[in-house]
Amino acid sequence: MKKVIFVLLGIAMLAGCKQEKQAENPLQHELDSLKAVNATQAQDLEEFMTLVDQVNEGFQMIKEAEGRIEVKDGNVEGGSKAQIAENMEFIRQTMEQNRNIINQLKQKLSTSSANLSSLSKQIEMLEQEMEAQKIQIAELQAQLEARDIIIAEQGQQIDNLNENVNTLTEENAQKSAVVASQDKELNKAWFVFGTKRELKEQYILDSGDVLKNSNFNKGYFTEIDIRSTKDIKLYSKSAKVLTSHPESSYQLTKDANGQYELHITNPSLFWSVSKYLVVQVK
Repeated sequence: MKKVIFVLLGIAMLAGCKQEKQAENPLQHELDSLKAVNATQAQDLEEFMTLVDQVNEGFQMIKEAEGRIEVKDGNVEGGSKAQIAENMEFIRQTMEQNRNIINQLKQKLSTSSANLSSLSKQIEMLEQEMEAQKIQIAELQAQLEARDIIIAEQGQQIDNLNENVNTLTEENAQKSAVVASQDKELNKAWFVFGTKRELKEQYILDSGDVLKNSNFNKGYFTEIDIRSTKDIKLYSKSAKVLTSHPESSYQLTKDANGQYELHITNPSLFWSVSKYLVVQVK
């Protein structure tokens, strides 16, 4: 009987251990998943920095190759024509390699699961460095061509590389244009001044409320850039600001003819409430 009891107790203990192990499995699975994600992100960052180092190393090798070719007082120094041509071919290949690596970096940044957004500035700096080197190489190429050092085929190869870099420069210019356009859009505002009757006719003033009617005539307003427009002439001896703007952010003053002018003393505060300004005059 005692043997039977011991056997039963052993079975119960084994079952309890098995259940406890099963209960731990979900937590362990979650920890393993987190470790895997962290490992992936660390690997992405390591690969990114390796590529950046390769580009910087390429820049250094290009500078060293340029240093082996000098044009002084119209004379080319840097060995024989064959040696100079070899160095120029090395520069072309290294610049092409750098361009490809930078494209890899941009692709990796757009697809990586790791938070590498702060590294986009570093890619931009690499592109700027590549553009600067492209200009230096073009100048060196022109000097060598003037001395009949570079053969036509190599000149064409470097021209092709310059075209690729120019394409990259155009893309950056387009991005800058988009940012400028967005910035301009963010700094747009609109103002209007008119008599009470005029404002009512345009549904800007409706039953004593300003801009509450969804049908108010937006075309009646004048568009401005809040970064540059600080003063607005109202051409009236009576003026009242109807829209909500902090009183400490503007002043209503009279000119020599006794007509009011609106002076915006704190633009960011003035336009923080509304990008529409309505002034009632007589």
